[in-house]
Amino acid sequence: MRLWASTEWGASLGAMAEGERRRRMERSPRYHKGRFRNVEPAAKAHIVRVIRTFLTAHGKGTIKRPPAPLPLSTPSLETAPSSGLRVTWFGHSTLLFEVDGARLLTDPIWSDRASPSTLIGPLRFHPPAMRLEELGKLDAVLISHDHYDHLDMETVRRLGALGLPFVVPLGVGAHLERWGIAKDKITELDWWEEVTFPSGVRVVATPSRHFSGRRLKDRDATLWTSWSVIGPSHRLFFSGDTGLTRELEEIGERLGPFDLAMFEIGAFNEAWADIHLGPEGAVRAFQLLGAKALLPIHWATFDLGLHAWNEPVEVIHDLAEQAKIPLYTPPIGYSFEPDLEAPHDAWWRELGREPRPALEAPRVARRPRAISSWGARLRLRRPAPARGA
Repeated sequence: MRLWASTEWGASLGAMAEGERRRRMERSPRYHKGRFRNVEPAAKAHIVRVIRTFLTAHGKGTIKRPPAPLPLSTPSLETAPSSGLRVTWFGHSTLLFEVDGARLLTDPIWSDRASPSTLIGPLRFHPPAMRLEELGKLDAVLISHDHYDHLDMETVRRLGALGLPFVVPLGVGAHLERWGIAKDKITELDWWEEVTFPSGVRVVATPSRHFSGRRLKDRDATLWTSWSVIGPSHRLFFSGDTGLTRELEEIGERLGPFDLAMFEIGAFNEAWADIHLGPEGAVRAFQLLGAKALLPIHWATFDLGLHAWNEPVEVIHDLAEQAKIPLYTPPIGYSFEPDLEAPHDAWWRELGREPRPALEAPRVARRPRAISSWGARLRLRRPAPARGA
């Protein structure tokens, strides 16, 4: 009992929506009988099968953690990007967007573990590349959903102490208020709703195919989302966590083409293929969206899957090369301007010791059910042309 009390386990579970927040959720077309739903239903992973897989898949020679310290860059953020667009990847799904005068931080996690506890749970591979307080002025913090590797209580509290506003999906504001974030600092959005910043940059909550929950009995009690960032001169897409979905095509048609798309690639497995992309799914999703370049995320910080730590990036590196997709794979903490910089080298291979996973045997065993026959007809193709003036 002392273990959990000492780590504020109860507070980290967050809070359930009540009052007007709950009534607004109930008005959403995605909300039904107390739960949010995907447009394309996602099969729930069979919990017994998942546990059995985790218990039997370890100890078979798979290298789950990097064999050497990961290279970290300390970004220089004192001056604005000369091109108007700069992206800094801090590992996993944490990025800093500097786009057309707006500065936005996504799914920040500066804690040691992606867990409700500071004592147990997935431990990060690397320290943060810089202190939160060194990020400079931010226009907002964007949260995609309430899972522990995307919504971290201690990081939220530290950002809240800086007086920062948060933009979150419906229902997630209840967690933030429990952690001390003022109600007037929280904007909650349903899919296709948006907020505009003084710079003219719009942030649109766009569909994804996932689920939510921080407790045993609150699955899908809050909404999940991707984020589309639309500036006067540049456009970014951030997937959050998602499985393959036709909604990506509509996002691209309504808000694209995007200069850079960030898709999750890590922690993929047949047991949860409907709600995570994996590297193959990320390539298909990129093609549906119609972006100019791809930045893979959701890898290199936590061990959340059953594959080798570097397998997702190795597979997508080869797939992108085959499909002639510009692929940006910056080291952690590295800032780059896509308009000015060519795609990066495979820095993770310099750590050595692991064999490269075979491209001929990708580890996604099936496609999402609701999209299987349709998705099978997709073919690797060149990215969409650049947007005109």
